[in-house]
Amino acid sequence: MTDSSTIVVGLGNPGPKYAANRHNVGFMVADVLAQRVGGRFAVSRKVRAEVCETRLGVGGPRVILVKPLTFMNLSGESVGPLAQYFGIAPESVIAVHDELDIPYGQLRVKRGGGEGGHNGLRSLTKVLGSKDYARVRFGIGRPPGRQDAAGYVLKDFAKAERADLDLNLELAADAVEAVIEKGVEAAQNIFNAAK
Repeated sequence: MTDSSTIVVGLGNPGPKYAANRHNVGFMVADVLAQRVGGRFAVSRKVRAEVCETRLGVGGPRVILVKPLTFMNLSGESVGPLAQYFGIAPESVIAVHDELDIPYGQLRVKRGGGEGGHNGLRSLTKVLGSKDYARVRFGIGRPPGRQDAAGYVLKDFAKAERADLDLNLELAADAVEAVIEKGVEAAQNIFNAAK
């Protein structure tokens, strides 16, 4: 196992009930990344996740795409054993997740920081023993009016949002690839400056 391997964990909840929820954009971006390379996810009962081992481009870096089947709050329990098996340090893990504090349609790339109440990130931090992993944050915006945030993230994207959802998922996948190929700082310069 080489240090050039990267784990990309799309955060979400398993099952058709949650598939189109805002909270599942991590799964959606992982699917886009797998489609780009013709990769397929296979269920690994050992780590309780759907896993797709692939490479970015011909001879490119090894990437392990992960969609935990543990539900959001225990996402780290899938990632920890994979990181250990492949010898991947927290610095070579990228979490893709929904972000309430960023307007819909905007992306932010960063390394480390807090969890901002995101239980999937909290679980990752706990299991990895570090906050020093990269994050591709997909803006979903705050719920309108007095709607509860917990209920809002478990609802499907609104019709107006779905109009350009596919484009935004592609951009998020571009951001993940940029982090892997160019580093967090370069990816920030490209994607954090966008609208």
